[in-house]
Amino acid sequence: YNIVENLTMACGMPMPKINVIDDPQLNAFASGIDEKSYTVTVTTGICNRLNDEELAGVIAHELTHIRNRDTRLLIVSIIFVGIMGTALSLATRMLWNAFLFGGGNRRSDREGKNNGGMIVVIVIAVVLAAVGYFFTILTRFAISRKREYMADAAGASYCNDPMALAYALNNLDAYSRNIPMQANPATENMFIVNPLTGSSMRRLFSTHPSMEERIANLQEMARTGRYPQ
Repeated sequence: YNIVENLTMACGMPMPKINVIDDPQLNAFASGIDEKSYTVTVTTGICNRLNDEELAGVIAHELTHIRNRDTRLLIVSIIFVGIMGTALSLATRMLWNAFLFGGGNRRSDREGKNNGGMIVVIVIAVVLAAVGYFFTILTRFAISRKREYMADAAGASYCNDPMALAYALNNLDAYSRNIPMQANPATENMFIVNPLTGSSMRRLFSTHPSMEERIANLQEMARTGRYPQ
């Protein structure tokens, strides 16, 4: 509580709610859509693993997501993706039913009366699939690498100690490599470090920049004393 309170005073923002999850995984995330619901959540695992300076760097990073309204954007984008996913699911089910049950009692009826409707359903399904895919990609890049870099820079500025966050990220990354985090692509945004590993193609579409680049940027800030906006 003291760490969050000091940081909110440093960056001039209202005090958010604080949640602590009894979980050995190392994680912290921000959530909420307005001042009444903004929340910073940490696990007991990350509290036990990091020292106060490192934990302050992580929390400052999460407070920046709140201040930049990244959490609100995340919720809005999830709603849109959910709508597109539901529409796509319905269209796919309609298409599947049309293939299974047809419509008339005779072959000519099916060919003459249902082919036109079948084509329309196929077109709708294809369009919805394209739109749904577009919104999925948009979501991943709306709260993406650039915002993570911004949160790192601002968080380091609020703490006035870029290396504290750099050490914390390195610590979390090493831990996640040894003990994989329990996550899936739908919850990837709710992790301080990328919880998913895999091929280079998988990393290409990750919501998080590479850890090496994040740490290198923080080291450069510590060396030059400049914090990108």
